[in-house]
Amino acid sequence: MMRTRPLKVALLGCGVVGSEVARIMTTTADDLAARIGAPVELAGIAVRRAGRPRPGVPEHLLTTDAEALVGRDDVDVVVEVVGGIEPSKSLILKAFAGGASVVSANKALLAKDGAELHEAAAAAGVDLYYEAAVAGAIPLLRPLRESLAGDKVNRVLGIVNGTTNFILDKMDSTGAGYSEALEEATALGYAEADPTADVEGFDAAAKAAILAGIAFHTKVTAADVYREGITEVTAADIASAKQMGCVVKLLAICERAADGASVTARVHPAMIPLSHPLASVREAYNAVFVEAEAAGRLMFYGPGAGGSPTASAVLGDLVAVCRNKLAGTTGPGDSVYAALPAKPMDEVVTRYHVSLDVDDRAGVLAQVASVFAEHGVSIDTVRQQGRDGDGDAALVVVTHRATDAALSATVDKLRALDSVRDVASIMRVEGE
Repeated sequence: MMRTRPLKVALLGCGVVGSEVARIMTTTADDLAARIGAPVELAGIAVRRAGRPRPGVPEHLLTTDAEALVGRDDVDVVVEVVGGIEPSKSLILKAFAGGASVVSANKALLAKDGAELHEAAAAAGVDLYYEAAVAGAIPLLRPLRESLAGDKVNRVLGIVNGTTNFILDKMDSTGAGYSEALEEATALGYAEADPTADVEGFDAAAKAAILAGIAFHTKVTAADVYREGITEVTAADIASAKQMGCVVKLLAICERAADGASVTARVHPAMIPLSHPLASVREAYNAVFVEAEAAGRLMFYGPGAGGSPTASAVLGDLVAVCRNKLAGTTGPGDSVYAALPAKPMDEVVTRYHVSLDVDDRAGVLAQVASVFAEHGVSIDTVRQQGRDGDGDAALVVVTHRATDAALSATVDKLRALDSVRDVASIMRVEGE
């Protein structure tokens, strides 16, 4: 039998995602009630400025007093889609203290203070759900937390930022430089007016921290994630990747060490072979590979951002949280029993693509090769191409697997050689 008294929802934020959440809750109210077992109603919508036009959003629900809305006795669930650290963190903690469960899409906050928020939710006996924080509409966190709970996840590898994937895809498909591709992404609405969080890898690093924490049952924050953005990727890098039968993608990579004693989480551009499924992920789409011991390799693919896709994930969490409320229970909480340390990037082993500008004369290749050997970095392939009449040559070296520290020492020594005019670019190679 369906309960007649509605569950009340306080919505914090009414931007692109928040307005879609409000619209879907209003237009599909009967279906949501049937799925939950009780009606669900918006108690209010907190916004920064009440005067802005918001088509389809009931004006009588708008308020600029988020704290008062969250503190209402009749609020059962708070949906937070404001973003940022404060006031979101304080509002979520206030919701917990008042007995309300929380659904959030706030990756930055969860990557920084997720452990504290989970502890507060557990102490209050309420839920904290955040499927929308990592990959938009793609169901990813719940499969990691629940479907693979009996398995051992060893690696999570993926494209988790649509803006950077769009830019790199345009550079690859059209030959455009970074600035031109960014300009197109901005014009189409894929990049913010200030794209720093995306193009410098901060957004992807926050998502990597959340993924690593869930996958490896350990506490991982954004500060534990090694981060490089795509601003230094050039058209020449894209062309070099093509010559190797690869494409360049900004990857989030979370790995359990072979001995099981530590984990790593990193975000950086990398060349991946065209044969890898991630190579075919185009434009602003996201895709994530999960490698588990029993399940093998699983791939999750779909739109990773945007109002409607993200709202879909928020509503999915809302239904689950409301069901838990009716049943008088909570869903799975934070699982950090493993408490594995995060290994520094210097110790991470990977392959590298190193492009050098060198003197075009006999003996230079042997000199360069000896520097790699001196630091224990073995070479997989070398490609040298002279340039017409200017006395220098392009030398591209692809290594076997080596530590970041060994490669850094090698590059420092190469820069000191008289025969090396410039270390033009260094990029990791993944997915072999």
